[in-house]
Amino acid sequence: MGEVNNVTEFVLLGLTQDPSAQIALFVMFLLIYIVTMLGSLLIVVTILASPSLGSPMYFFLANLSLIDAVYSSTISPKFLMDLLSNGKTISFLACMSQLFIAHLFGGAEVFLLVAMAYDRYVAICKPLYYLTIMNRRVCIFFLVVSWDAGFAHSVTQLVFVSRLPFCGPNVINHFVCDMYPLLELARTDTCLIGLTMVANGGSICVVIFTLLLISYGIILNSLRIQSQEGRRKALSTCSSHISVVALFFIPCIFMYVRPVSNFSFDKFIAIFYTLITPLLNPLIYTLRNSEIKNSMEKLWLKNLITERSCY
Repeated sequence: MGEVNNVTEFVLLGLTQDPSAQIALFVMFLLIYIVTMLGSLLIVVTILASPSLGSPMYFFLANLSLIDAVYSSTISPKFLMDLLSNGKTISFLACMSQLFIAHLFGGAEVFLLVAMAYDRYVAICKPLYYLTIMNRRVCIFFLVVSWDAGFAHSVTQLVFVSRLPFCGPNVINHFVCDMYPLLELARTDTCLIGLTMVANGGSICVVIFTLLLISYGIILNSLRIQSQEGRRKALSTCSSHISVVALFFIPCIFMYVRPVSNFSFDKFIAIFYTLITPLLNPLIYTLRNSEIKNSMEKLWLKNLITERSCY
């Protein structure tokens, strides 16, 4: 730990070295990034502009969409630039910043999904007390806890990684700065640090994923006493949440619940939870939620009428 760190920048190998493949990947991931940003921001704007979407569920959904937009922006712009450049370098400070911000927003999303699961539990299992239990103060409390927990997780990762002695080589076999690729470059025994990181990130993923599965199991079990219309609406909402939870947690568990090692296919798994999942989240919530779709149609129709009246 006391060794000098001579590395001022890292070289990211990315997904491929083939120039033609890089151009094809650039076009594909640029479209993914644009759709992710438009979809996430559209959800945020729609919820903020629609009084009918003032329930706690949509408060959490707006924050989740905002997290997806920033989380994707932490990874995608640098990744896209690297696909078009020969020198795929990133400074030490930028690498640590990317690591910190990605884990901050990723950690916040993990705990926000817990808040969303609790919100659905109260709404479905205790509907008469829903607005009393899930009042504005409670919603803000859950949001603050999510960010605090994400910050604590991210700081822990950063403290351990940034203090490692990097004396060369400086080539990262990945498209992003992450824990395991960086641990491989450290000129010291990282076994204990790796176990600490697995205990930090991996245990969070496993414990929370298990709790979420149990909570949604309780919710689905309670639907037996609901009316047919209530059951249909609750199933539609819960299926969207369960899909988002599965898409986010399964790749993360695969990546972080194992001994410290960096496999060649890790970067393709990372593509899924860093770039694909933020794309799918807004699509899942809009396609499966009639209230959001109706509010979007009203919002755009209102704007169209306003624009026409100006002419």
